[in-house]
Amino acid sequence: MGACGLCGNDAVKMPQSVLLGEADRGKLNRAGRAERDFRNLEPAESEGERRRLKEFQAREGKARPEGEETKMNRPARITVFAVLLSGLMLSMSGCNKLKARDQLNKGVDSYKAGKYEEAIGHFQKATELDPTLPMAKSYLATAISQNVVPGLDTPANLKTAQQAIGIFEQVLAREPNDINSLKQIAGIYFSVKRLDDAKEWQKKVLAVDPKDPEAAYTIGVIDWTEADENVLKELQSVGLNDDGEGNLKAPKKIMAKIKEENTALVDEARQYLNQALANRPNYDAAMAYMNLVYRRKADLDYEDSAAVKDDLAQAEDWRTKAMGARKENEEKKLKSAAGGVTMPSSSE
Repeated sequence: MGACGLCGNDAVKMPQSVLLGEADRGKLNRAGRAERDFRNLEPAESEGERRRLKEFQAREGKARPEGEETKMNRPARITVFAVLLSGLMLSMSGCNKLKARDQLNKGVDSYKAGKYEEAIGHFQKATELDPTLPMAKSYLATAISQNVVPGLDTPANLKTAQQAIGIFEQVLAREPNDINSLKQIAGIYFSVKRLDDAKEWQKKVLAVDPKDPEAAYTIGVIDWTEADENVLKELQSVGLNDDGEGNLKAPKKIMAKIKEENTALVDEARQYLNQALANRPNYDAAMAYMNLVYRRKADLDYEDSAAVKDDLAQAEDWRTKAMGARKENEEKKLKSAAGGVTMPSSSE
């Protein structure tokens, strides 16, 4: 049997106890393994094997009439062939696993180089060679998702998005708590403006990891986005723009409709942004959205001027906190990039 190009080993290495003798291998080869069905291939028997069988039967007192030895030995010989075939299949499987990992590595290299179509080809080949390779499908879906254009809802773009999502769902069918797949699906839905689906999948992330700050933050962002769109839609229907200060000049019926549409969204946004900040206190982006959410809360309190004033004060407070946290985070990044060494200013 031939050698595997990747692993460099013989295709089958069977224990000596099940290997055929030289005469048997010769007859088997002459029969032409590739040209005859295994089940119809009659096993050959050597004179020595027949003699040993007779001796065994004589010792046990179970000698059989001449001619029955071959018939009785046939199942054992078929078992030998079955073991050989099984070994061949196991060896081929092992080689395929090595080839799959080789394709996986090539795909990673292509992905890092920004050659996404090339990466997709390698990852697809890896999944074909070894369907059980856990990273292959995840990497394939990730590469495909790079072809999804954010904000574009054309049929072709949505088809690409659904293709990536479908493969991530295959990963989740085997590993239901795979955080990466959960997050990736949520991110793809967000990029194609399927906000309700994106929020649903981010909540699945939090069900697995309640302390994930990005998932909680994203839910807050989605809620604010939907609330903001509702405000703009209602105000524009009467020729007004959002003033970001509670829109107290808008007709009461318009503000009542905004309150009806946005109360649940604003409450949920505050809940999840607070959750994000509880798990990442210096989360400047979450602070910035808290500022925006409190401005949407001011719309809801239009009948209570004191509440509106308090909402706007809290919005301003969160804006100030966000600016301070962002500055602090940027300074930490600069120090980390410089190896912890603070560079002297130009005045020193």
